[in-house]
Amino acid sequence: MRRNLKGIGIVLLFILMLISPKAVFTGASEGLLLWFQIILPTLFPFLLITNLLLATGSMHLISSAFGTVLTRIFRVSSNGSFAVVTGFLCGYPMGAKTAADLTVSGYISKREGQYLLSFCNNSSPVFILNFVVWKTLENDALLAPTLLILMVSPVIVSFFTRGRGPFRNQKEVCYAKTVWSFQEIDGCIMDSFETLVKVGGYIILFSVLLSLFQSLPFSFPLLDAALPLLEVTNGLVLLREMNLPLNLLYPLVLGLTSFGGFCAAAQTQCMVQRAGFPLLPYIAQKLAAAVTASLLGCLYLYLPW
Repeated sequence: MRRNLKGIGIVLLFILMLISPKAVFTGASEGLLLWFQIILPTLFPFLLITNLLLATGSMHLISSAFGTVLTRIFRVSSNGSFAVVTGFLCGYPMGAKTAADLTVSGYISKREGQYLLSFCNNSSPVFILNFVVWKTLENDALLAPTLLILMVSPVIVSFFTRGRGPFRNQKEVCYAKTVWSFQEIDGCIMDSFETLVKVGGYIILFSVLLSLFQSLPFSFPLLDAALPLLEVTNGLVLLREMNLPLNLLYPLVLGLTSFGGFCAAAQTQCMVQRAGFPLLPYIAQKLAAAVTASLLGCLYLYLPW
């Protein structure tokens, strides 16, 4: 029955694409431009340098610098602290990929990898400042509180998902090699581009779905309200175009940015499937972070400062 439902859904999507070629072209073009102009130049350098840090054993330098503080706050291992750094600073889906890479390489346990996934796969500060605050909210006064709320929300979730801890390293990281070959760089570049192609594929797919739903000749209020959840960048644009008052727009923007959209969830599943991390707990944890961010946003707006 489940297989039949999937087949019926794919056939219906295929028919809808045939009768709405303009919407398909528009969505694919917008998704491709988003990937080429924003995701590729933003994410590729971080993907490459993270892969190089793992391949050369240099990640211990990052762990040594931040591990002492992060292991106490999050009760992670020193190796796991590397995933915390990349997850909070580099944006989707770097936190998920790093947690999966560390697990597959044996540096951390699978249980710690799942714990890291629950809170360290987030929107980057650059995206929050540029797209969320300046382009969507268009209010510089909200810069500091927005950044603080979106950084604190997953931290709050981590206190409920850590389970038994603290965690310990599965194996120690070898010291950085003094001499390494261009073959290793080639491998890191290819791995980075493979990740980017997968991310771009999902962005285009969800952009096409969004465009198809918007092209329907009829309108459902619940469907229109759910469309921003498909992909965070286009979703924030939709929220801005609704001309909502700030006391409603701000919590919604915070919640969507914290959740990341179903496109980010699909990208995450793509990154972590080789490590065997389940997706549904991750989605539940991101929804919890989204609710937390929205509540903190309401608290900020309504409390007298």
